[in-house]
Amino acid sequence: MMKNQGLRLVTPKVVPPLDVNFRPAVLACQCFQAEVAAQKEPIPVRLAIEQTDGSIIHHKTHVLQESHPLAEGNFLFLERLIKFLLWSRGGFRIHVEGPECLVGQLQNYYLHNPCGQFDADIMGRKIYGQDFQIVPTSKIPAEKSSTTPLGRHLDGCRIGFDLGGSDRKVAAVIDGKCVFSEETVWNPISQSDPDYHYAGIMDSLCKAAAHLPKVDAIGGSAAGVYVNNRVKVASLFRGISAELFKTKIENIFLNIQQKWNNIPFEVANDGEVTALAGAMALNDNSVLGLAFGTSTAGGYVNADGNITSWLNELAFVPVDYQPGAAVDEWSGDYGCGVQYFSQQAVNRLLQAAKIDIDPTLPVPEKLQFVQELMTHGDSRARQIYETLGTYLGYQVAHFTTFYEMKHLLILGRVTSGEGGNIIIAQAKKVLQSEFPDLAEKLAIHMPSEHEKRHGQAVAAASLPSINHRQH
Repeated sequence: MMKNQGLRLVTPKVVPPLDVNFRPAVLACQCFQAEVAAQKEPIPVRLAIEQTDGSIIHHKTHVLQESHPLAEGNFLFLERLIKFLLWSRGGFRIHVEGPECLVGQLQNYYLHNPCGQFDADIMGRKIYGQDFQIVPTSKIPAEKSSTTPLGRHLDGCRIGFDLGGSDRKVAAVIDGKCVFSEETVWNPISQSDPDYHYAGIMDSLCKAAAHLPKVDAIGGSAAGVYVNNRVKVASLFRGISAELFKTKIENIFLNIQQKWNNIPFEVANDGEVTALAGAMALNDNSVLGLAFGTSTAGGYVNADGNITSWLNELAFVPVDYQPGAAVDEWSGDYGCGVQYFSQQAVNRLLQAAKIDIDPTLPVPEKLQFVQELMTHGDSRARQIYETLGTYLGYQVAHFTTFYEMKHLLILGRVTSGEGGNIIIAQAKKVLQSEFPDLAEKLAIHMPSEHEKRHGQAVAAASLPSINHRQH
């Protein structure tokens, strides 16, 4: 059996056709927990993830006693678990009630390992404005979490926009009805001039406004982390220098709001709006949204129909525990969501599928080429989508460890056309083969082609509430 730092990796029953070395996170965790359960006295580990608003999120698990022959796997199991919690929940301080040696290993990992340093830097100073900490404790602090109603405001004349890495979408909405929508190709990630982003967003807003008698509110969806409409971390602005990010990008949406006479304006992570769009379309809650776009976006609407203080940045959560798994070029970490559920994933699988294509083409154009092959029934293209669907099936099972889910909604450019149907069919095959109980309980949905392209912009338009006494 393959191992990674002493942690056993399980061969899946359904092997991705283009990735025979794939070792799903969920199977490795289940195997480890089975070993733990077989012990008479497994060692409890309690985690409390702290955010600057006072939210504290708990997670409890167990590890093997140090004398166990597989105890070497304790650290990787815990480190990958914490990585998932960090990027799904978010936090700058992790209180750890557990073995002293493991706490020390974790502290060392976030101080000295480049992948740990990346996570610590993003979670610490960049998002929460605090030094990142792993804190040993004999008793974790009490749990405290907050939820917030999100969107669903359909009254008035609204503009909704959705900013992706390869295109931006905008919609004009009157009392919940879309009267105009448009998609514009752009290339924000590599741009070093912040005026490019500002001008592009304003261009889309003005085009939508031309189809409305007035503009009462604007809502936006974009990849990244946004707090009070301020940009904290976002791949869309990776080409901007640190100095210009601080002076021009951090408050870009506040500046745009000012240009629109300070009308109600709300920007949210695109994954959250994905989940909101799904919850609105399904008229139900407990929805996890996953967008296969330039990167991977995630969002969650809980059983009460609200969002939480969680980040849901699923581009960075572990998917594949195989040590030779694909590496994310931004964080430098291996086996993370962005390389499995995005245009980058399609690009990565081209060589394995034996599809010859100009390597200098932009990734969106490579995806278009694969989609065109799929329209002609090309078996190589089908294998790419079957591989993505296999990844999805195993990761859905992993998600259910961390999310209370009734529905999974998938969308994004990668799911357009027949490829999206293949992804869902393959994911269901995995669930039926490995997780039959889950297959019966969980519904996987994909919006119509129009909703895929523009539903998110319409949902984004519903984010701000309008104070009608001021209108």
